[in-house]
Amino acid sequence: MSVKKGLSLFFLLSAVVCGAILFSSVDRTSFEIFKRADPLKLACSVLLAVVVWLLDALKISLLVRAAGERISPKLSLELTWINYFGAAITPMQSGGGPFQMYVMYHNGISVGKSIAITIARTVLTMLILGFAIPFALMFADDMPQTSWGVKGFVFYVIVFGLAAWLFIILSLVRPKIVKRICGGIVMKLKRAGLLKPGRVVRLLKRVNHEIDAYNENIRAFMTTGRMSFLGAAAVAFAQLLAQLSVMPCMIWAMGFGVKYFECVLIQSLFLFLLYFVPTPGGSGAAEGGAALVFSMFVPWSAAGMLGVGWRFLTEYTGIFIGAVVAARLIGWRLANQIMSKARDDGSFDGSPGDGQG
Repeated sequence: MSVKKGLSLFFLLSAVVCGAILFSSVDRTSFEIFKRADPLKLACSVLLAVVVWLLDALKISLLVRAAGERISPKLSLELTWINYFGAAITPMQSGGGPFQMYVMYHNGISVGKSIAITIARTVLTMLILGFAIPFALMFADDMPQTSWGVKGFVFYVIVFGLAAWLFIILSLVRPKIVKRICGGIVMKLKRAGLLKPGRVVRLLKRVNHEIDAYNENIRAFMTTGRMSFLGAAAVAFAQLLAQLSVMPCMIWAMGFGVKYFECVLIQSLFLFLLYFVPTPGGSGAAEGGAALVFSMFVPWSAAGMLGVGWRFLTEYTGIFIGAVVAARLIGWRLANQIMSKARDDGSFDGSPGDGQG
């Protein structure tokens, strides 16, 4: 998928779903509710979104330090924003990593370390979000119920969460098993005609190489870079807490009451599930899901506008800034080459081309 196609699909799905949500939810009472909004609490929501960026940048800096390297605060922020952009234009938010790796490589960080840093960043987030699963099981009966069924949603997340945790643990303690699993998936894709025969051997070699590089560098994180890695884990928790606090802050700003723990818990499940949505950046599902989550705590006449506003505040602004950063640091033509190379053989060698677009 090219950058142009990914962006077009992202904005199309987002616009269609946002339009449908607003059309079905906005009425006269919607504007009355928003007229009563507390400007100070709305400003706190905006401030929290900025804090999320700053903490994400700090997390990347600590992971880079755990790998034995250093980057400037400016570059760490650019890596944060470029991840927003890459995630928005690729299925299952997978495109941020290759862009981050390219930028890190061209700032003196080896490919192996760049891979470990980007994977560790995602793994930390998923593990922390995954801790919501046992709490969801414990408190499912006490959570607000809607027509779409919280219990069914919790069960769906549990399936994906346990599979993700198992894969992560196996990749660290039994990498050979993961290699066999990946090899089996590649062969099934080949037999299904989804993978050209000429790419099979190259892809298998690359997968094995990246699993080995990932293991080597993660083990380095936990030895020589242990304190920085643990610091990154703590910052990742603080970042998610700030991100998950935006929604209750917006609800309070509208004059509604909400139980903070319940709101954070349901959001955690929702954000975890978005990692497995096949649309670019989770578009469509993210907007619709946000409105549904809001509807658990506020009337539908307010949930639609709040869901769209939450998505704009927590994602669209970062994506826009990330697009500007990507255009300046990488260029559109080179961005297309990076995406194409990652799609074709899952590789990244730090030099996808010399065009600057």
